Amino acid sequence: MPKIEKMKEIIEVVRYTIPAVIVFLAAYFLLKEFFFQESKKREIDIKLEKIKLSLPIRLQAYERIILFLERISPANLVMRVHKPGLSAADFQKTLVQTIRDEYTHNLSQQLYVSPKVWEMVKSAREEMIRQINTSAAQLTEEATSTDLSNKLLEMSMEKLATKKALDFLKDEARQNF
Repeated sequence: MPKIEKMKEIIEVVRYTIPAVIVFLAAYFLLKEFFFQESKKREIDIKLEKIKLSLPIRLQAYERIILFLERISPANLVMRVHKPGLSAADFQKTLVQTIRDEYTHNLSQQLYVSPKVWEMVKSAREEMIRQINTSAAQLTEEATSTDLSNKLLEMSMEKLATKKALDFLKDEARQNF
């Protein structure tokens, strides 16, 4: 008889233990899934907050780069920087220095745009400097700033270095915003 009673006791313990284990496992997996979902929600909220904070800064970066490209375009650059009475060589130095200064002022904007856009901006800057130097090289030593301005504007009519970068920048901005 004692064996039967022990068996009954074991069966009785198992009857209570198995449901308890099942309830424990169900609660464990449900809570695990709940906390996982809450964690995902928190991550999404953090990402949305980051986007909310960075969006105005990124838009401002696109605006500043567009402004930079417009400011170094030949017509705008010549009109803004031209000083009557300068020699072509002095005007060339002034134009190149102005482009370099503008570029340096906007270097931090590369943080907010794609590497491709920044490469296009650098290429536009280099192309504009090359156009200025090429135009100056085609003039005589007695040439004036007006002569260089005219030559630069003539050359830029054929191919505007900043136009391609501007178009690409605007396309990327439209896609991102």
